[in-house]
Amino acid sequence: MRTSLTVTFSLLMFISMAQSFPKTDETFRLQQLEPPTGKVRMVLDTDTYNEVDDQFALAYALLSKEKIKLEAVYAAPYHNNRSDGPADGMEKSYQEILRLLRMLGQSPEGFAFRGSDRYLENSSKPVRSEAALDLVKRAMASSPEDPLYVVPVGCITNIASAILIEPRIIRNIVVVWLGGNGLNWPHQKEFNLKQDVSAAQVVFNSGVPFVVMPCQQVVSHFHTSLPELKHHLEGKNELSDYLYNIVVEYSGGRDVYSKVIWDVTAVAWLVNPNWIKTDLIHSPVLTDQVTYSVDHSRHFIRMAISLNRDAIFGDLFRKLTTN
Repeated sequence: MRTSLTVTFSLLMFISMAQSFPKTDETFRLQQLEPPTGKVRMVLDTDTYNEVDDQFALAYALLSKEKIKLEAVYAAPYHNNRSDGPADGMEKSYQEILRLLRMLGQSPEGFAFRGSDRYLENSSKPVRSEAALDLVKRAMASSPEDPLYVVPVGCITNIASAILIEPRIIRNIVVVWLGGNGLNWPHQKEFNLKQDVSAAQVVFNSGVPFVVMPCQQVVSHFHTSLPELKHHLEGKNELSDYLYNIVVEYSGGRDVYSKVIWDVTAVAWLVNPNWIKTDLIHSPVLTDQVTYSVDHSRHFIRMAISLNRDAIFGDLFRKLTTN
């Protein structure tokens, strides 16, 4: 009975929250959720130093100029054994962004921004950061006809903060997030989501056009191995050597080792949506117990259900080694 009452309370809270966001017609939302066919404008939000996959995603976005115009990169907070806290994780990520931009020949001026130094205290109080404010500015200068694709591949604090600062931006952006697990997974205690549940609740509840790349059991298939990375990347250029070596270091010297390069998939959906099959579903309710509750009266989002691992890695390796 106690669990049931808690979930009911969460549902009522989300219904109340939804009333504070602009009403968006479902026909409009479905139109914005159609997979893009041309070149898109994009910003990347990344906890770049957290693992080794964000570095691949940033490079892939910048090198996919035929489909993506990358306008900005935001550093996201994170906290694990590679940081002393969210603020330290964000700063380490910002410095890693600068390191990669140097290798890619991209100036950070007006392009790379520090994000939040903490998680949301609750679902109504944003954290004002350079990243959140820049996102508001770029989104307000966009339009439904030329939306800004916002691709967070870490915890979603910066994006939730921007939406809370200026809710009208939900009509001018499409959010493509690597976070959470599949609907049928027992829980949503995935790293990107569980760090800032309040921020994820804001985005799920806002009605913003939302595309989700669930980790288990979709993106978890996007594995590579050290021998494959060595074959395709080692000795090709400074960037490819750097990416190969950070995975070697991350492996801890294990003889047999494979790694999911999670974050590349969110960018890959914009490069070629045919590589990642998605379905329209009703937006789940993210409860305080960090589980999904199904409510078929809620708005639609798009969620990935399978991916073509070889096609994505093939494109990624080609671009990294011709840089």
